[in-house]
Amino acid sequence: MINNFHFILASKSPRRNNLLKQIGLDFSIIPSDIYEDFNLELPPEAFTEHWARQKAKEIGKKNHDSLVIGADTIVVLDKKILGKPKNKDDSFRMLKSLSGRRHEVITGVSFFWGKNNIDITINERTFVYIKALTDNDIYNYINTYKPLDKAGSYGIQDGFSIHIQRIDGCYFNVMGLPISSFYKILQSIIT
Repeated sequence: MINNFHFILASKSPRRNNLLKQIGLDFSIIPSDIYEDFNLELPPEAFTEHWARQKAKEIGKKNHDSLVIGADTIVVLDKKILGKPKNKDDSFRMLKSLSGRRHEVITGVSFFWGKNNIDITINERTFVYIKALTDNDIYNYINTYKPLDKAGSYGIQDGFSIHIQRIDGCYFNVMGLPISSFYKILQSIIT
């Protein structure tokens, strides 16, 4: 049944797009243009759920007959949310703060289908341990991979992988979509 089902991904993330293609799903992409206000005072889990749901609802209201998936991924260090860096200096600052430390990656995922009264939102957390980075490591990474479109200023799937000591939790969650949890809920909705 899932292979014959079509839905909308409310995200322009190439990583989410690739993950869904990797598991053989048929979907359209209609990115949400919701502005994420990082001054919103919510705990990190609620923050990701809030923005994932807002993205899904925005697209879902215009596509009442479709199941819309919204997602939001953040990096959390010392209870502070790190979003996407504003520029190279911000990227350097973020990566320097993560150096030699453990941080959390939390992704909120929302399923919104107006026609069928589906409104489900979850979050998943993964702990990521980064080795100590030199300034040269950081500059080389930024200049080579240009991570300004990534929460926390790194991609676990790209050249930054050499700096990951270990993770506790879902690897795909760090990429932007906890595939196993996502698929379990998707199955429950459409079967």
